[in-house]
Amino acid sequence: MNASSGTALRSYPVLLAGVPAAGQGWVHWPRSSAVLLDTYETVALKARLDHDRAGPADHDDPRLVGRVARSTGEQALAALAAAREAQPTWARVPLDHRLDFVRAFHRLLRERAEELMSVLVAEGNPLQVSRWALSAALNLTHPDSVAYARAAMVWEGGHAGRLVRLVRKPDGVVCLDPARNAPMLTALSGVPTLAAGNALVVNAPPTVPLSTAYLFHELVAPLLADHGAPPGTLSVLCAPARPMLRTWLASPHCDDIFFFGGSAQGAELTRSCLEHGKKPIMELAGNDALVVWRDADLDGAVEAALERYLGSGQLCLAPKFALAHPAVADDFTERLHRKVTALRVGLPDDPEVVLTPVIKRNQCKEVLDDAVARGAELLCGGDLVDVHGRPSPRGPFVRPALLRVRGLERAATMNAVTEETFFPLMCVVVPEAAASPAAASDDALLDAVLAFVNANRYGLRNSLWARDPHVVHRFTDEVTNGGVLKVNDSHIGTLPVLPIVGGTGLSGGVFGEANVSFLRTTRLQGISLATGTGEPFDHLAAAGMPRESGPVVAAPSTRIPLPGQSGTS
Repeated sequence: MNASSGTALRSYPVLLAGVPAAGQGWVHWPRSSAVLLDTYETVALKARLDHDRAGPADHDDPRLVGRVARSTGEQALAALAAAREAQPTWARVPLDHRLDFVRAFHRLLRERAEELMSVLVAEGNPLQVSRWALSAALNLTHPDSVAYARAAMVWEGGHAGRLVRLVRKPDGVVCLDPARNAPMLTALSGVPTLAAGNALVVNAPPTVPLSTAYLFHELVAPLLADHGAPPGTLSVLCAPARPMLRTWLASPHCDDIFFFGGSAQGAELTRSCLEHGKKPIMELAGNDALVVWRDADLDGAVEAALERYLGSGQLCLAPKFALAHPAVADDFTERLHRKVTALRVGLPDDPEVVLTPVIKRNQCKEVLDDAVARGAELLCGGDLVDVHGRPSPRGPFVRPALLRVRGLERAATMNAVTEETFFPLMCVVVPEAAASPAAASDDALLDAVLAFVNANRYGLRNSLWARDPHVVHRFTDEVTNGGVLKVNDSHIGTLPVLPIVGGTGLSGGVFGEANVSFLRTTRLQGISLATGTGEPFDHLAAAGMPRESGPVVAAPSTRIPLPGQSGTS
């Protein structure tokens, strides 16, 4: 590809049907640390370069990391047409060979892990956030994840002398719009989408395009070509989201729209997708609960709650509020408070830093003021600071905030608890203590807590810290809200096979569920193949009922080979 290595400028043209193409100008990306240390001059440099007003020295400025070409409307249409033409050829490549592409990607990701993290840090992700994103990428493409996908995409067995197959077939052309807060990780959903037999058009967000362009230009595209994908299978564009979405909706060559964004935008887009005959795959907002029971490992629970502040809380799957049992609420809150006040701002390459500049700083103050007005106690944080931690009304950082509110009913009135908050703010909710310490009272409290979790309008993931098997069973059995449930574990931690994203309610829309991209971008098809005996179909016999009266005898279930196949799998 057209990217330089080392510290030289990374330069990514439009990738149109697998071929580098000139765009309409460039989006330049300066190193995020330079923006934080010398904001005005660095932003001015970017503006001169982006608007073609730069001098000769500007192009060699060491603050620059890379540039990504802006695509045109004509290129968006051409990418869709090329994808439609290439997809049937790619889908005919055997599934196992397409899955080998994912396995090869996983190995390449491990080999180039340090390079990927350097791109993420340059883009503005703290080192700890970059490590988490890398772990999620590795688990998404882990061999065990691929093995699960292989088993889920094809099943076959024999019934009534016929081969019955359940096969997932690709939807066709999938258009992917990554999240602005985590572009590389969300764009990675395109890798299993491709392996499922789809063609893919990706729109790298112009506001933060570098890691997405790196991922597809340097890792995905070469591997696709090596595994026999025709050039039109992949295109990578870079244009504003709204006009691109309109193009996808209007095109007969787009089958699925895979969208990451806010719940309101997702609901609007879902309606538009259905009106235009497109399949909506929505990955939207999150407002996760973390439940801390009376017998919880408090040290572990505090560390999980502290994940709220990773990336300054601008991760959709971070815990947003904690429900702490009254018996341990004060101890839990005090431990968490000590940890929160120790967090500090700084440059993203500092291994101790987890905080990033906050986009919705004004909204953070509004949410805090609303919570305090409704009876919450502000324990710390909420003020604006600069990169050195000094108070500043124009500072890009928000000092980590911690709220405490007593009572579920009171908490249910606060936006800090009921809505997604995209800033470094955790609210500890202490349910009303029961009048009696009897076990029955704890059951009633658990009823109230589980009901509160299920009443949440969002449903990305929820977690529990408890040792009592009864409590764990009730949580995992009765919490229907959320695509993922975690117990006594990192809230944001990822594992092979376990879905990373996907959820219910405002987190995934009406079609929301835990998201396995192999499955979400395919459709189930049933196939029955008779052996050619020429006998008429006996409906009752096929259901295990003999022709004559008598006891029901189950039909034998054996694997019958397709023509040209052996009888063994």
